[in-house]
Amino acid sequence: MAAVASELLTGWCLFALALLAILIFCWVYVRKYQSRRESEVISTITAIFALAIALISSALLPVDIFLVSYMKNQNGTFKDWADANVSRQIEDTVLYGYYNGLTALSFSISSLTVIGMLAAITYTAYGMSALPLNLIKGTTSAAYERLENTEDIEEVEHHILRIKSKCRDGRPLSSRDRRAVQQLEERLRTLRRRDRHLEFIEKSWWAKFCEALRPLKIVGGVFFIIVALLFTVSLFLSNLDKALHSAGFDSGFIILGTNLTNPLNMLLPVLQTVFPLDYILITTIVMYFIFTSMAGIRNMGIWFFWIRLYKIRRGKTRPQALLFLCMILLLIVLHTSYMIYSLAPQYVMYGSQKYLVQQSNQTVDGQLRNVTLVSKDCDADAPEDQCIVTRTYLFLHKFWFFSAVYYFGNWAFITIFLIGLIVSCCKGKKSVIEGEVDEDSDMSDDELSVYYR
Repeated sequence: MAAVASELLTGWCLFALALLAILIFCWVYVRKYQSRRESEVISTITAIFALAIALISSALLPVDIFLVSYMKNQNGTFKDWADANVSRQIEDTVLYGYYNGLTALSFSISSLTVIGMLAAITYTAYGMSALPLNLIKGTTSAAYERLENTEDIEEVEHHILRIKSKCRDGRPLSSRDRRAVQQLEERLRTLRRRDRHLEFIEKSWWAKFCEALRPLKIVGGVFFIIVALLFTVSLFLSNLDKALHSAGFDSGFIILGTNLTNPLNMLLPVLQTVFPLDYILITTIVMYFIFTSMAGIRNMGIWFFWIRLYKIRRGKTRPQALLFLCMILLLIVLHTSYMIYSLAPQYVMYGSQKYLVQQSNQTVDGQLRNVTLVSKDCDADAPEDQCIVTRTYLFLHKFWFFSAVYYFGNWAFITIFLIGLIVSCCKGKKSVIEGEVDEDSDMSDDELSVYYR
């Protein structure tokens, strides 16, 4: 039992380190985007812990794969402590982490996962294209924007003076002219706020530091777009495999084994030979989905059908918007496990497990001679008592009709990603103060130094 405790401790220690990093990240992220004026202690704490729960839930998938893989040796034999009862006990710890041990919630969680799938199609698919292309294209120059803004200010002031000149003889302005002056004065106030923001950014040492990092942003953008294309190709090949070789709609398009391999499913077994490269990669993939989802929500805002509810803006995001953001991320995380399974089905099912098979060089009188035991990667053909399936896989396929919905959702995800890629390529550079100065913004000069820290 000491060995069991040691193995469990190893897995959960890694999880604890990830938990600490997640909590620090959540605090920084929420504090960065929350409104300075409307922030409340309760809403801030709630948003931090809600975001942390979303990220922690995504970290359970690598732990699940790690535990099933760590029960076996590289030669395919079970470790001395890993008998059937212990194996079940270890996997149940992951099951409890996912569902608090309540199997009755499976249907409800699967229903929420479908909502998470819709959120992933909307935000994650777009974020996977918008994030890297924004890094590559960068933003417009603050000095150039300020020059254009100054010209706009002069033009609006000229229009206001021209309209007001009509009443020099004492006659009042018409209602039409008064409305025009009010609109122009509101426009002028907005332009002057833009000028204050642009002037501050032009002189800010932080903006100059970020500009110096421009080559690194370009490299990062190229890397992220390559990763996004890799994921999309892998997802396409996996879905195509299901379309060609699965048992069809009534089975939820479940497929045993892999007929059409994909780059990610080929890479993970190679990385398994060097511990812990495969776990680092799978964790990176999960975090990539989370961060691209955040980027998608930040770029698009929070919508209810065609109605924009909230914008996500640095230093000006309302508490309600942060809570909505966390809720959307929680739903997306529920769907992340199926996305990872779609990208690397064999790995999510069995991790790096192997099992022993008998091989013989000759047969004498119907009996095998010179029998040797050879280790083989676990797959759908492996005996049930030799390979342990992850709890994540079992839960994902508890209801076949949900699997069918996820299958069609993957096609929608690929389509939205391609559309978002085209739209992001056609859009020009973003303003250096994109979304920071709107008609509803009344930030004072004194707040600028706090806002741009």
